[in-house]
Amino acid sequence: MEQREFVMSKVALGFIPETLTVALDNLLPSRKTPEGLATSRKYRQILASITEIGLIEPLSVAPVSDDSRQHLLLDGHIRLIALRELGYTDAPCLIAKDDESYTYNTRINRISTIQEHYMIRRAIDRGVSPSRLAVALGVDVSLIHKKATLLDGVCEEATELLKDREFTTNVSRVLRQMKPIRQVECVELMISANNLTTSYADALLAATPADMLIDGKKLKKRAGVTQEQMSRMEREMTNVQGQYKLVEQTYGQDVLNMVLARGYLAKLLENKSVARFIKQRRPDVLEQFEVIVETTSLEQ
Repeated sequence: MEQREFVMSKVALGFIPETLTVALDNLLPSRKTPEGLATSRKYRQILASITEIGLIEPLSVAPVSDDSRQHLLLDGHIRLIALRELGYTDAPCLIAKDDESYTYNTRINRISTIQEHYMIRRAIDRGVSPSRLAVALGVDVSLIHKKATLLDGVCEEATELLKDREFTTNVSRVLRQMKPIRQVECVELMISANNLTTSYADALLAATPADMLIDGKKLKKRAGVTQEQMSRMEREMTNVQGQYKLVEQTYGQDVLNMVLARGYLAKLLENKSVARFIKQRRPDVLEQFEVIVETTSLEQ
């Protein structure tokens, strides 16, 4: 624990933790407002949320200059428009230490599931009732309860892997039936397969050995699935996991070898005399060399 705290203390924050109240007139948008925004469902939802419970997530900004009160808006353009429509004159903002408008954050159009969970938890901790949140977000109150308890029973390592992902609350329901080490294994498999669906999580759960489950008991037989099919699924899933770990260990070296080979062959074929010689003697080899030169990833 002491070592982890020491490492964390060395990580520099990308923004100032304390919020700063900034006048809306001093916020400069960093991108154009999309057409039809005012009639979109997302905008109306944000408008209703601010009306009911106020602004939960501060805007992200960067100062234009040291001697100016103006700030460049990095994230929160839709919230800014909604605040202006509702008659607000200022808003709480997080001040970024660096201009993050060129980072990967600007390419994420939707809030992640875990970020949404933290926002809902923050609102509830401030005294906003789940029923009021449900009205503001236009969803059933049962969904608010599921989102509020999203991470209950999910280990920190699995949460860290999922922090920028979108998934349903049922995925958490499946994960919390497993022990932490198995949670991490399953989340890694789901991310590598780019499949964060409940059905895939259920399949991983069905293939989980009893000693990796929280209660230590094997799941009950599912309708339409024989014991033989379940056993075969467990063997196949174990095999897939083994192959995944093997590929994970050698992937970096394989990519390096591919880049070196591709670079060498590209230079080799740039020599017209060499290329002509190979074409005359071994046209089949030349064809394979050209395929390697045109390859940009191991998936090809």
